[in-house]
Amino acid sequence: MTDERGWMHSDDPQIVLTAKGMKAMAHPVRMQLVGLLRKHGPSTATRLAEQLGLNSGATSYHLRQLAAAGFVEEDPERGNARERWWRAAHTLTVWTGDDLADEEPETAVGFLRSVLTAHALTAQRTIDAFETMPREWRKAVDLSDMVLRLTPEESGQLAGELSAVVRRYRRLDAQGPVPEGAEQVSVVVHVLPDPTTDTAEGESR
Repeated sequence: MTDERGWMHSDDPQIVLTAKGMKAMAHPVRMQLVGLLRKHGPSTATRLAEQLGLNSGATSYHLRQLAAAGFVEEDPERGNARERWWRAAHTLTVWTGDDLADEEPETAVGFLRSVLTAHALTAQRTIDAFETMPREWRKAVDLSDMVLRLTPEESGQLAGELSAVVRRYRRLDAQGPVPEGAEQVSVVVHVLPDPTTDTAEGESR
């Protein structure tokens, strides 16, 4: 199948995270590599290395590890004897963390730390470019945090509802219309139980 930009992927658009997958992705560089391939399409280790400020040997190693875990795959349509091209194998990674966190808590924490690092880098790149953004895009930037008092069940429901809203805006059909002026927008959602405080409900912005 193809994603919204026509890039080829496996028949299943999403990969459900396993313990093996968590271990493979528990590295910030690998998290970034998968993100770049999903956002910008197939690329080579050399090009990816330039984007990440690494050497091509390092990116080649990480790409091979990701391929062994099923996150990326070679792109035979672009590769040749001199240059190997890689593409993302899926458009989404699905985290069903309860069982995995119970079975391998250290691996789960390592994976989540890599996710958090990738989110921070995404936000930093946006802020670095903020001054030169078109005014309409600067107005669209939103960094918010809100403190709520919720039960675990309510927290899970909130996360599910937020995911449903985001899915309404995903354009996975390559044949579907894309509005003029549409650009890639990163939406980062954190639902984080606070282990350090038991204060009354409040919110900040």
